[in-house]
Amino acid sequence: MSLDEKLALLHGFVAMPVGGVGPPPQALGGAGYIPGNPRLHLPALYETDAGLGVANPDDIRPHDQATALPSGLALASTFDAGLNRRAGAMVGREAASRGFNIVLGGGSDLIRDPRSGRSFEYVSEDPLLTGLLSGAQIAGVQSNDVISTIKHFALNDQESGVFDMDARIGERAMRESDLLAFEIAIETGRPGAVMCAYNLVNGTPACQDGFLLERVLKHDWHYPGFVMSDWGAVHSTVPAVLAGLDQESGEQYDKQIFFGAPLKRAVLDHRLPLWRIDEMARRILRSEIALGVGDPPRGTEPAAGVRSDLALARMAATQGAVLLRNRNEVLPIRPGAQRIVLIGGHADGGVITGGGSPQVTPVGGLLRTADPPRNYPGPVFYDRSAPLPALRAADPGATISYDDGRDPARAALSAGVADLAIVFATQWSIEGLDQPSLSLPDRQDALIEAVARANPRTIVVLETAGPVSMPWLDRVGAVLEVWYPGNEGGPAIADLLTGRVGPGGRLPVTFPRSLAQLPRPVIPGQRSHPTVPLTEIPKPAPFDVDYAIEGADVGYRWFSRQKIAPLFPFGFGLSYTRFSLSNLRLTGSGTRRTVTFDVRNNGARPGRDIPQLYADLPDGSGHPARRLLGWANALLAPGQTAHLRIDIDPRLLARYDLTEHGWRIDAGPITLLLAENATRPLLKADMVLVGATLPP
Repeated sequence: MSLDEKLALLHGFVAMPVGGVGPPPQALGGAGYIPGNPRLHLPALYETDAGLGVANPDDIRPHDQATALPSGLALASTFDAGLNRRAGAMVGREAASRGFNIVLGGGSDLIRDPRSGRSFEYVSEDPLLTGLLSGAQIAGVQSNDVISTIKHFALNDQESGVFDMDARIGERAMRESDLLAFEIAIETGRPGAVMCAYNLVNGTPACQDGFLLERVLKHDWHYPGFVMSDWGAVHSTVPAVLAGLDQESGEQYDKQIFFGAPLKRAVLDHRLPLWRIDEMARRILRSEIALGVGDPPRGTEPAAGVRSDLALARMAATQGAVLLRNRNEVLPIRPGAQRIVLIGGHADGGVITGGGSPQVTPVGGLLRTADPPRNYPGPVFYDRSAPLPALRAADPGATISYDDGRDPARAALSAGVADLAIVFATQWSIEGLDQPSLSLPDRQDALIEAVARANPRTIVVLETAGPVSMPWLDRVGAVLEVWYPGNEGGPAIADLLTGRVGPGGRLPVTFPRSLAQLPRPVIPGQRSHPTVPLTEIPKPAPFDVDYAIEGADVGYRWFSRQKIAPLFPFGFGLSYTRFSLSNLRLTGSGTRRTVTFDVRNNGARPGRDIPQLYADLPDGSGHPARRLLGWANALLAPGQTAHLRIDIDPRLLARYDLTEHGWRIDAGPITLLLAENATRPLLKADMVLVGATLPP
């Protein structure tokens, strides 16, 4: 390859108009485009956002519709790597059918703050759960001869001031939390590309951080693929190249095209060695060849594939729903002649969806409401999959009416004459903004209070981006968290409410009681006027976010360390049936250990149980650090017993040793906890750790 041919691989266009300038005509109208090389028969790279389905901006690709999966937290609530792989394969197949060969997905940042605006795209607060499920999705995407990224590397854990925030954290804490999530996901999914983040890490922009890109990713983890920037995340030429960045993406968003003419000048002036340019090009081509990019196209997706994808979206929505409360077994709804009123949440029109780059125009189209904000950062969209007609179809013997919930007094009157009231509460979230609080917006807490006082048989269906507070919890009969349930949200909710499918999800993130329980009750850098366009806001000075407060103890580990009780713990979830655990045994030796046990369905309904294995490990600071070591997932008929096993990753029993630059298990006794959730152990087993340094 000539120098110019190599350099052409190293930077790419935004595949949509920017500043009134359109992309090259051959671009597909996705997120990015890198021209091919006809002389060498190298394909062009067509990139699309596709974290929760293939993003399809209507002004660029009008009338394009794709299957909208439930949110990342909904998929994570399944605790099911196989289902997550199938979801990834669906995204990869639909992307390939549209001509895209790079999918910008694989969101693997930990949820350090439940108010983060992108939590709905991510997986969880735990590195093992995040790593295994994100890795499964990546592997599924790449089974279709397309490249998947993993993003945003690293510590892109809030949206407030994301371009200017400096994540401050020690190496050991970083290795045992956020970086461990990426490490496990990369091992599991083998993504062809890593996307570096906007934020700074310990004073250095993530996309020119040699510690992250060269030392950790390429040296310690032996990562063979390439590193692409996020769109607008490049700040230099020579420093970024030497730090390990291989490709500038969405170059029009940067202050200049750093990897264009400036990169060529740096090579010709001998400020950059030619071998580094060769390495950058080789890494990109290696991922293309290894993952089959440029192989003969698979053709247009058949209609049967669309039906299958919708069925998968529906199954994911039901498995990812989490039953948080069910007083007096108000759920499932008994079929028959009764009066039911649905209240609020646009339940007559659809289910809410998150905004920003993962926005999918679903099969059936989007419902645009008159809800604020009507302009930037809005509008608020709903997937056209309405719970009202779906519930009427599922329970034809009932008389089901609808109240929009805008007037709490009127809604309470409707609830008071009904046998059952179901309130649909929504929380909208979008890339670029964090939630202002944990409260439901638009006075929905007052609506639920009014309805619950009028009818104690009130069910609350939460369609939220993440955790919310529930001041009305003790006054309602049931609470069902369905997150953003996606393309088939309406039928999925009807399935759950009527008991056609039992809820089996478990929380992948802790629900705090209040902001005071969080490591940072106030989000650093949060904007006070979120509806003012970004272009009209003065650029803030760089500011620090102190992640050393909790360090590696993210989420449930922070609550355990502080000895505080959350509203709902990580791993929590109820069922329409009852389970019991027995016969806990520990086998293996050295650093390889396995736990086996039995789980039995003692109820009268089929159901899914997800027993979880934890350990409290000393961390040298005088308090134990609780860690999730694994889980098992079992769907059981009434009376059925399953024999399950959990293999323990030795890194989860270790600490990162900064002297040895690797994982070290300290000798000593620990107790294993087989639990319903992070705060409720049911069985215990003693284990003696043998001191060992784990191989790299």
